[in-house]
Amino acid sequence: MPLRSDLTLTPQKLRPRIERLFELSAAKILAIEKTWRPEAGTPVFTVKGRYTSRGWTEWTQGFQYGSALLQFDATGEQRFLDIGRRGIRERMASHVSHIGVHDHGFNNLSTYGNLLRLMREGRIPFNEGEKEFCELALKVSGAVQAARWTKLADGTGFIHSFNGPHSLFVDTIRSCRSLAVAHRLGHLLMGEQDERISLLRRLVEHGLNTARYNVYYGEGRDAYDVRGRTAHEAVFNTASGVFRCPNSQQGYSPFSTWTRGLAWAICGFAEELEMLDTLSTHEFEHLGGAEAKADVRRTFLKAALATADFYLQNCCRDGVPMWDTGAPNLHRLPAAYLDRLSDPYNPWEPVDSSAAAIAAQGLLRLGNCLLATGEKRRGSRYRQAAFTVAATLFSEPYLATNRRHQGLILHSVYHRPNGWDYVAPGQKVPNGESSMWGDYHARELALMILREARDEPYLTFFRCVG
Repeated sequence: MPLRSDLTLTPQKLRPRIERLFELSAAKILAIEKTWRPEAGTPVFTVKGRYTSRGWTEWTQGFQYGSALLQFDATGEQRFLDIGRRGIRERMASHVSHIGVHDHGFNNLSTYGNLLRLMREGRIPFNEGEKEFCELALKVSGAVQAARWTKLADGTGFIHSFNGPHSLFVDTIRSCRSLAVAHRLGHLLMGEQDERISLLRRLVEHGLNTARYNVYYGEGRDAYDVRGRTAHEAVFNTASGVFRCPNSQQGYSPFSTWTRGLAWAICGFAEELEMLDTLSTHEFEHLGGAEAKADVRRTFLKAALATADFYLQNCCRDGVPMWDTGAPNLHRLPAAYLDRLSDPYNPWEPVDSSAAAIAAQGLLRLGNCLLATGEKRRGSRYRQAAFTVAATLFSEPYLATNRRHQGLILHSVYHRPNGWDYVAPGQKVPNGESSMWGDYHARELALMILREARDEPYLTFFRCVG
């Protein structure tokens, strides 16, 4: 296994690094708040250390204001709660009703969800009006997300990406949190002729189809079927509802693995496993009852384990992956480069720290799921892997200690094929820059571990609904 887990790491041992991270994080959030012009759009990634926008879809603003709420959660500093609240009121309403994206779980759970969770946990005073404001936003967000529905030949379906009704993105498994929360709030989607559409059913069907079409299991599906690898996009014939081929928008090819997509799968399936374990059999009656619930759990666990194992085999020994497992210049790197520490300054292919931050959270959640069912050995293995990745990211050269740099975690990659990432003079590939999603997920990972070190309640997306 390329990743070499540090078996001595614990949440308590990581606490000094995490506290330093949040100390640096405070100045960076304030710098963005001071310099960002809302009319410029949404901050996406840094260029020369300063956050800039890149029009594709508006999927990162929730991370901007959600980061402030995570900062408040970690430190108790009121000014960050104020930044998060103000951003939600002034900037997030359009994201609740955005019919053109598959990113509701990113934008709205990071903002309305975190704010509601803080209230339910007693971290901020209870306010009935604010509670109802957040709950209504989360209900609408989940229904709008569920309405992006493509029906398949077998009668099931999936939430299609912004590319159109033919397109199933692996990313969306984590965005399904919006459907889960809306369902837990008692909401549903109303369709034609007042059809009452279950949000839980759509979440389950989307997850099962993601596991079926975007995740590979080494079972002979095609010539490139390696257990745990993922395809960024699955493409369907919308007239017949039949699967046609894998594809990749942000990775190198359909038959290699874009590692941030892989990370979304690890994290998304692990989170949905945690949520499934809190649902009653009664809630699954319209889906087939206890047997159906068990089948869904087995499929989600199979996908989570396969993708987690593939990640651990295909990252560098410190837990940071290259941006794609089949990137064209990997053969130019030193022999057995995965057995070495990651090198973000190598001249051939970039690493992706944002993939590491997302994957580490998924590994930690997967490990906790296994521990909860008595699988101590496997559960501990994934937890220690998560702590090892966290230790790497929360230290240089990944932690951005330069206070003039607005990013928190360096060496993130956005869209390598489109050439959107900044390449500094004297460098051949992108490095030294940050992304809004990478910084947010590093903060979320850090907060998860910090809360465990403090013996505080376990952080889940569905704590916002009790």
